[in-house]
Parts: sequence; structure tokens; C-alpha cells
Amino acid sequence: MRHTTLGSSGCSVSRVALGTMTFGQKTPEAEAFAQLDRFVEVGGTLVDTADSYGEGASERIVGRWIASRPAHVRDGIVLATKARFPTGPGTNDVGLSRKHLARALDGSLTRLGVETIDLYQAHAFDPYTPIEETLGFLDDAVAAGKIHYVGLSNYTAWQVQRVVDVASFRGLVGPSALQAQYNLLTRELEWEIIPALEANGLGLLVWSPLAAGVLTGRLDGVPAARREQARAVLDALGSIAERRDVSSGRVALAWLAAQPAVTSVILGARTMEQLEDNLAAFDLVLDDEECARLAAAGEPVIGDYPYGARGLEQRRRRLEGGR
Repeated sequence: MRHTTLGSSGCSVSRVALGTMTFGQKTPEAEAFAQLDRFVEVGGTLVDTADSYGEGASERIVGRWIASRPAHVRDGIVLATKARFPTGPGTNDVGLSRKHLARALDGSLTRLGVETIDLYQAHAFDPYTPIEETLGFLDDAVAAGKIHYVGLSNYTAWQVQRVVDVASFRGLVGPSALQAQYNLLTRELEWEIIPALEANGLGLLVWSPLAAGVLTGRLDGVPAARREQARAVLDALGSIAERRDVSSGRVALAWLAAQPAVTSVILGARTMEQLEDNLAAFDLVLDDEECARLAAAGEPVIGDYPYGARGLEQRRRRLEGGR
């Protein structure tokens, strides 16, 4: 298992993360324990959950697993969770306000059975809460030893930049990473979000790396407008998979792992069989021709401006200058 740092922080994380959204719902506790044990066995360290997964069931299962394992296992885990989505019927049981986050963080700490959460992430942007309020709470939580690092999830590029700027201006703890959807069929991050992350030293944690199973060969749920492209991507994946004698899913994950902006790919498997197949993908190294073929098949449709040829030309400059 390869490792890298969480953005520009000094925290080491595995290039593969274990997502636990299915725990307590589609994945029963015994199976979840087996997945966590296998993940640690192969050298994985980053475990990701959220307070909204299964109404807290996922955090409880991860917490019981931690409590039942030796101390050195817990010490080796980089534990990540998230807050923002509804956790109850109350008007303040949602969002990124200081009032909600105070209760949400204490709830996660209790369910997980730990004193400190390594990476605490804002699960999505909150248009009603000032960024200063959210960052102020998170800064206090770091000072209190309740969390180590701050993360974002599902933010747009301007929102990421705004958070970074406010944190810098106010002298508050800023984010170390963004968690976002990224795969061969969801490439729009490359236009502005990834450049924003790279410019500010944030890592990228990827969710839905297989596009909810589409990249394993299932076209169910793909909008009609995108089916032609999905088929083109699946054809390219299938051809490479046949030549390499592996599954299409492994090829799709290998392509994603090769992208330089990606810090860690979050795997969310329902079964041990799925987890084993996904983990094997990170031993697969695609050549340049294979990566280029997949990238071309999954290239998103881009208008002329601001991300197409005309927009790119407006932002270019020849060093020779002049006409």
C-alpha cells in the first residue's frame, strides 16, 4: 500500500481509503468488521465515515470495531468523519453553524468512542452560515484537541478559495483536503476545482470512483444524454481489461489512482469480494497509451467559453510576447 501526505499537512494517509457509508445498512456489522480488518492488513490507514450515514450507524460500527481491536490498530488509523446534513428533526440539526457543529462533533466522538477525530470535514457548503463562524468553531475544536485536521466536501472552486482566504486572513486553521466525486464519467473537477486545490496545497479525496457502479459495466441510471459517452468509456475499459485479464472496475480505479491531483481513492464496497477486487486495482499500472485512451473517451463535453478553446486562449500568454 502506497502512502502520501494529506495535502500540505504532515499527516501520512494511504492512497486508498475505506468508505463506510454502507455499514449498518447494506453491509452488516460482521462483514464491516471483516472489511476493516482486511483494509488494515494490506496497509490501509484512512477510514472515512459521516454522522449522517445510516443515522449514525456507520460511526457506531466503526467505533465498536476500534474498541475491540488492539491500541496499535487504532493508533495506525487516520479516522475521518463529516457533519452538515440533517441528524434530527430540529431546525438546528443541520448545517455548519457553531450550534449544530458543537452537538454534531460531540455526537461523532461518542459514537466513534474516541477523544480525537483526525480529519473532521464539512460535508457540504452551507449558504446560511458565515464561513467565519464555521472556521471559528473548527479552530476552537483543534485547540481543544477534539480534531486534528479540517476538511471540506462537495465544495465548488470559489467556495474552496473563499474558505482558504478567510482562514488565512483571520489566522484560523484552514482545510487540508477536499472530498469530491471524481471518476472517468465525472471530470468537471479538472476545470477549476483541481487547480484551486493544487494552488492552495489541498489534497483530493475521491468518492464514487466507479460512478455508482456504472464503470463496472452497469448503465442503469445513466441519463439518456450521457449514455453514448458512458458506452464509449465502457468500451475502452473493456478492451483494456480484456488485454490485461482484469475487471473493468480495476482499470477504472487504476486510471484514477494515476491522476496526480488525487491523494486517496475512497472505496465503498458492500461485500468482501468487491473490496478485494477493488484493492487489487492499485497494483495495476496503466501505460501512457491506455491512460490517454481512457481520458479521451471520458472527456466531458466543453463549450467554447470559458472552459473551451476560446476561454483557454484568453488565459494563455506567450513568453515571447507581442503580436
